[in-house]
Amino acid sequence: MQLTGAEIVIRCLHEEKVEYVFGYPGGSVLFIYDELFKQDKFKHVLVRHEQAAVHAADAYSRSSNKIGVCLVTSGPGVTNAVTGIATAHMDSIPMVIISGQVPTAYIGQDAFQECDTVGITRPCVKHNFLVKDVRDLAITLKKAFYIAKTGRPGPVLVDIPKDITNQKCEFEYPKSVTMRSYNPVVKGHSGQIKKAVQMLLEARRPMIYAGGGVILSDAADRLTKLARSLGYPVTNTLMGLGGYPATDKQSLGMLGMHGTYEANMAMQNCDVLIAVGARFDDRVIGNPAHFAEVSRKIIHIDVDPSSISKRVKVDVPIVGNLPDVLDELQKLLEASAGVPDPKSLAAWWKQIDEWRGKKSLKYKQGKEVIMPQYVVEKLYEVTGGDAFITSDVGQHQMWAAQYYKFDKPRRWINSGGLGTMGVGLPYAMGVRFANPKATVACVTGEGSIQMNIQELSTAKQFRLPIKIINLNNRYLGMVRQWQQMFHGNRYAESYVDALPDFVKLAEAYGHVGMKIERPADVEPALREAFTKHKNDLVFMDFLTDQTANVYPMVAAGKGLSEMILAEEL
Repeated sequence: MQLTGAEIVIRCLHEEKVEYVFGYPGGSVLFIYDELFKQDKFKHVLVRHEQAAVHAADAYSRSSNKIGVCLVTSGPGVTNAVTGIATAHMDSIPMVIISGQVPTAYIGQDAFQECDTVGITRPCVKHNFLVKDVRDLAITLKKAFYIAKTGRPGPVLVDIPKDITNQKCEFEYPKSVTMRSYNPVVKGHSGQIKKAVQMLLEARRPMIYAGGGVILSDAADRLTKLARSLGYPVTNTLMGLGGYPATDKQSLGMLGMHGTYEANMAMQNCDVLIAVGARFDDRVIGNPAHFAEVSRKIIHIDVDPSSISKRVKVDVPIVGNLPDVLDELQKLLEASAGVPDPKSLAAWWKQIDEWRGKKSLKYKQGKEVIMPQYVVEKLYEVTGGDAFITSDVGQHQMWAAQYYKFDKPRRWINSGGLGTMGVGLPYAMGVRFANPKATVACVTGEGSIQMNIQELSTAKQFRLPIKIINLNNRYLGMVRQWQQMFHGNRYAESYVDALPDFVKLAEAYGHVGMKIERPADVEPALREAFTKHKNDLVFMDFLTDQTANVYPMVAAGKGLSEMILAEEL
């Protein structure tokens, strides 16, 4: 069967059971868009900016465990997409990005809308391809989907010159693919797993530290079973929230720069630590030298060998797919005659409960000014803790992570590694496409929301009933907090002056706008948005306390036990 390159692209996406392609047309991809028009196997979502296309595809993947797909044109189309690609790469999100390129004969000639896509994206993708022969197109796309999903997931880009999309060749889509240079490990080393079991059973002050890998590998149920069978405390990273039920008594909450006092103190003072799908990054353990001051044995399970002992030396490295490793670990634990020492474990929990007594997330809500923490708590109550919550980046992100208790995986969608402002709204769109009956709320700030606010148009076109929770403190809040604490209260360019009237702006796009200024109105407004306006996009502009800071806080360069608590200020 002779097909054009554009037809092959469409057929490959259909073979991969793609449901949605998020994109924006342009000259180099017009043959592909022409074939999109002719088919009805999957839908195209027209965004209003290429960055939003990648973010939406990213969130589609995060919330569904499917591979997000986006399609952009050459030159500015793909450079606009780079921020979204880097965001997905930092958080290990499986995606396939198809980009147009100038015709092969024009490559390197500074042609109109030409850029070195492979070179530009190489540092922020798992892999990328430039297709120079139409006969390589089908196998390349098959490889792209395979690489994106297996091992440590990540975005894969396929750059296709325009002439390739119009050339013809025989089409056959391979059922499987093998690559000699790419063979990710699945099963963990049995000897290392046995060592881990022995170490866990001998622990006196154990700790389970779970990261985003638990979510991405669908290992949350296995992690929960392991933790409950041992009776050990669990802490989750920002990316790992929902990997263990936040409302469970064994959960210590999030750890790290804005983690709870009990999580950070337990992490610092444990004698055996098992890290599951986490990478000991700077926002989690603070200063590695300070972390190393307390002697502990570390077990580290991760599918990516390069993540192990990268920042912290570990004692028992286990490379493998988390579900497989945790299954083997659980089986050996159940077969073992040993049990954790009950006396030592009880003493450890007593110490943890003393740390919990600090109530490090407490705050005061008065009658005059809305505290942002209060809005998130009420959002949790009104949604019953069962919504998909997307966030932008800043103070509002940390408050959402601290005060919305995630009991299920894939419900918390945010940019952890890159910290990308502007992701919240397109993330909410992607989540809703992946979960068409779900309740979706975007927690954002007046700075972040304006970075991709044009997507209110996309949301209108596709009738997406997202609820936007804008915690509006009239500042770039996290920047202001750091300027207050570390830069002598010099608020250089962190005040957002000349803000739009968000209610009118939402209405201009055809949505419902609400302005909330009094604490007494917070819960009624939320209930109205989620009931009376259940089928509408509602932009809720909460005017919050301008001086509110995120606590606890571990300052950059400090150790986990060197926390700044609100009560100390």
